[in-house]
Amino acid sequence: MGSRRPLQHVTIHGHEVGYRRAGRENEQTILLIHGLAGSSKTWDGVIEALAVDYDVIAPDLLGHGESAKPRGDYSLGAFASGLRDFLAVLDVRSATIVGHSFGGGVAMQLAYQHPQLIDRLVLVGSGGLGRQVSALLRLLALPGAEYLMPIGIPKPVIDRANEVGRFLGRRNIRSARLAEMWRAYASLAGAENRQAFVKTMRGVIEPGGQTVDASDRLYLAARVPTMIVWGDRDGVIPVAHAYAAHEMIEGSRLEILPDVGHFPHVEAPEAFAASLLDFMGTTDPGPDDQTLREILLAHPDGTT
Repeated sequence: MGSRRPLQHVTIHGHEVGYRRAGRENEQTILLIHGLAGSSKTWDGVIEALAVDYDVIAPDLLGHGESAKPRGDYSLGAFASGLRDFLAVLDVRSATIVGHSFGGGVAMQLAYQHPQLIDRLVLVGSGGLGRQVSALLRLLALPGAEYLMPIGIPKPVIDRANEVGRFLGRRNIRSARLAEMWRAYASLAGAENRQAFVKTMRGVIEPGGQTVDASDRLYLAARVPTMIVWGDRDGVIPVAHAYAAHEMIEGSRLEILPDVGHFPHVEAPEAFAASLLDFMGTTDPGPDDQTLREILLAHPDGTT
């Protein structure tokens, strides 16, 4: 189910944004948002299956992949506004928003800031749903950690490891989970990439854990069909966050994939695509007719 969709580019506010697009442009749109240190390539295993019936767009967020890496704002709010402008340039009025890990936090921020753009919300191993996160990410959030990254990530070592990976791949010795983790690690070999990574990460993670928690606003997600997808062996963000979010979002759908880690769309692409396609086919685009004011007044304490 792999994809070799070519990267396209568009310039927004003077910055080049790379993206991949496939499928039926007059149909409903699915926007795929990758995670921290990721890129649009992370969706290669599912794009083609989704593109049979839908318009599928996978951007490289600023500071990631083949998009520009400016010195600027890498907050969740900035990413959400950037995606609003990105969709406007592509003439997409609304979309089903699928966010993985950090991209899930961006997706929730986009839904909060610009609810008119959201047809459905899909959170995949999402950040922003609790304090807990892997020890490695908490370690990288320590002051001065960025100065050690060039030592820990020398480009010659990465190039050699990539050669070894290709050698093993030709002999069908591979792990989708490890390959995706390595791709994220290898992306930090460039100075601009590391700077963008550190700015982005420190906006949501500190040494004690995640700093952003959308739990008190999750009731707003009930306005649109919402699905939560998680691997039961996620070692980056615990699966307990999925169950808690499901309880807080009235009418949400929960899909826990067995023997899957932090990258369901990479580790189990067929099962992931099947779940998303079923969700698309059995729900109608939101939001519902209830106004935002009515919802906010009905939930003054932030609970459902």
